[in-house]
Amino acid sequence: MKQERFSVGGVPAILWSERADGVYFYVHGQGGSKEEAASFAECAASRGWQVLSIDLPAHGERQNRAGALDPWHAVPELEQLLAYAGPRWSRLALFANSIGAWFSMQALQGAELENCLFVSPILDMERLIRNMMGWAHVTEAQLLERQTIETDFGQTLSWEYFCWAKAHPIVKWDAPTRILYAGRDNLTEHGVAEEFTRRFGCRLTIMEDGEHWFHTPEQLAVLEQWIKDSL
Repeated sequence: MKQERFSVGGVPAILWSERADGVYFYVHGQGGSKEEAASFAECAASRGWQVLSIDLPAHGERQNRAGALDPWHAVPELEQLLAYAGPRWSRLALFANSIGAWFSMQALQGAELENCLFVSPILDMERLIRNMMGWAHVTEAQLLERQTIETDFGQTLSWEYFCWAKAHPIVKWDAPTRILYAGRDNLTEHGVAEEFTRRFGCRLTIMEDGEHWFHTPEQLAVLEQWIKDSL
């Protein structure tokens, strides 16, 4: 498949497939990169779409650069991506994974998106951080005092991040959205996914034996079929 590698405002990007009038933004999750869009791009191209993927802060080509995977770095970059794409394509759509979905909803609330596909999305960041604080037995007072706390499950709790999440809940999301949710997702609770679906009129598909990270052959087969059905 044709790939064009370039940067959008200094952010490494790949544009996949031949010229088309529509483009999907591909926004990866924690630990991902712009290259992981390859399989989705093949499927999207067969339906007449290009795909534009980027490396989020501290990921892909940016692993050793300044910046962190937080909203005050990631959201402006996604807003910048929208500004770049708007004049170049007449149709815009979104595919986002995990935390990439939460960043995308923060950045693209005003965009006219034809279709949105979310895989294992983070839908309520404040709730997730509170859950993580519970897992780590950390109180709000302790987090305020120490500002950042490392956990034994690999995540860093941040008072600044917690305050940002509280101040920026998702209260508006008008784009037609389909969600693939894993029944064993340990980051977004089942009730959170169902409430978000009801509130914003999304279509929810649940793989009961799925995990937050779709990676087994069975999970990947479900993901592939869901993408084909949803494009």
